[in-house]
Amino acid sequence: MPSATFDADLAEAGPTARALRALELIQGQPGITADRLGDRLGVTARAARRYVATLREAGIPISSVSGPAGGYTPGRGLRPPPVVFSSAEALGLVMAVLDGHHDPDDTDDPVGSGIAKILRTLPEAVAAQADAVRRVAAPVPDRADARPAPGPTATLVRACADGREVRVDYRTEAGRELVLDVQPWAVVVRHSRWYLLCHSLTSDATRAYRIDRVTRVVLLDGTFTPPPDLDPVTALVRHLGEGWDHPVEVAVEAPADLVERCIPTTMGRVEPVTGTTCRLVGSTSNPTSYAADLASLPGAFRVEQGDEVRAAVRALAERLLAACD
Repeated sequence: MPSATFDADLAEAGPTARALRALELIQGQPGITADRLGDRLGVTARAARRYVATLREAGIPISSVSGPAGGYTPGRGLRPPPVVFSSAEALGLVMAVLDGHHDPDDTDDPVGSGIAKILRTLPEAVAAQADAVRRVAAPVPDRADARPAPGPTATLVRACADGREVRVDYRTEAGRELVLDVQPWAVVVRHSRWYLLCHSLTSDATRAYRIDRVTRVVLLDGTFTPPPDLDPVTALVRHLGEGWDHPVEVAVEAPADLVERCIPTTMGRVEPVTGTTCRLVGSTSNPTSYAADLASLPGAFRVEQGDEVRAAVRALAERLLAACD
């Protein structure tokens, strides 16, 4: 009886399809045993060995090691096989495109065009379900989504990987045009927005720039090595919570770990004071929004620094009281 873990698409497959799937599994999971290979193919271990023998007869090098720690691995000189998708994988690609708020049926968009090309190359039985979803599903636009251009994004990613300095043409939220020389440390995607975390040579400071506001990227000759202990996500979140127009300090009657779970990390850093109290230190350019986020704190709080935020909290409280009346 085949294992419940076998690939459903192979239920009616012939020997050739199973042999190709066996090759894909061996490449993707070097060291896979005959028993495990049989489970995934929906056959016995003995039958799985026959598929391996078929591959070897076709000139495909497959190495094997016997014993408890043994298994099959691709041999040296193996050429990459054609990419094979299951129907579940094809559907997953379309769903991922929809999750990213792209229209998979828009062939003028690079993502829609790319997914259409992939589906056209697949067998009809494999592509049918994914193609149906592509044609009938419609993504809901995300107002917070800011999609960067593929060209500058690809150059920035390559510069991060190669440790190359770059010159960036950047348009600020206010519309100012800037030319910046930076050392690109990492590209980080957070809440549907793409950021470049970098060291700015222009200002000699750590910066985070929205990639959707980057209009041009030029590779420079200079190279660099990013900080060895760099955590790009943590560094980005910390940077987004610092350096804004209005400094804020809030005393909270709740444990620090609980507060960190209840508010956006961009509000600032949470410092324990006692086991049951803490202090939130941050900054904001939007006191009204910051006050609304403070309302979600899991305990009583007091704005100890930040006249603008204090006034916004008072205005919010008056609105809520008026709503009760």
